[in-house]
Amino acid sequence: MPLFKKKPPSAQLDPAKIPRHIGIIMDGNGRWAKARGLPRSVGHRAGVGALEKITEYCDSLGVKALTAYAFSTENWSRPQNEVDALMDMLYDYLANAEKRLGGRNVRIRIIGDLAVFDSRMKDAILHAETVTAKNTGILLNLAVNYGGRREITTAAKRLAEKCKGGKLDISEVSEDALDKLMYTGGCPEVDLIIRPSGELRLSNFLLWQAAYAELWFSDINWPDFSEKDMLAAILDFQKRDRRFGKTD
Repeated sequence: MPLFKKKPPSAQLDPAKIPRHIGIIMDGNGRWAKARGLPRSVGHRAGVGALEKITEYCDSLGVKALTAYAFSTENWSRPQNEVDALMDMLYDYLANAEKRLGGRNVRIRIIGDLAVFDSRMKDAILHAETVTAKNTGILLNLAVNYGGRREITTAAKRLAEKCKGGKLDISEVSEDALDKLMYTGGCPEVDLIIRPSGELRLSNFLLWQAAYAELWFSDINWPDFSEKDMLAAILDFQKRDRRFGKTD
């Protein structure tokens, strides 16, 4: 009698229906730490580890892009010590991208309003993007100082500037033209957005891109989010009937 009656979990996936682009709201780091009597910064570090693990797993499945909500435009209002800890972790991750990726075939891109960062952080951003630019695996978009409304506003301003400068006629303003100016320009459409930790909202994340994305929510805090949970999300995604406004 065979040891396993069922196929391994990953074998249940339909390769033709793997989401091309997944967005993740990495929520629950603070709650994870609090439940263990630990500082919030420890929860955020555990969250970085979860992101590395999930990025590698998504790459192995053939996901083309993963956009992770790392720091929002609203997160600056958190206690200064927490903000400082988050910025230190971000800098460390970017400045040591080769070591953190450990040979993984991941390409890093930082998206958001980056003008607020000092030269030290901007250098780290440039370093991470440069040293991973030739990698051919999954694209990891790290959304920092990111807000969906600000992204749309920025893209609209850039479009208006093109019209004002005579580079674009008003008749050429379209959804496609605006989409190309989003921070995620050039990426596949977002197929799936995942939010762990029990919250049931987008919190200003990928508002433009979420138009036809499937949403998947979980009570699991982000540091505990595993390959098994990602598999469950994708299996659920593959069962959904995505009509995009069309009839059956």
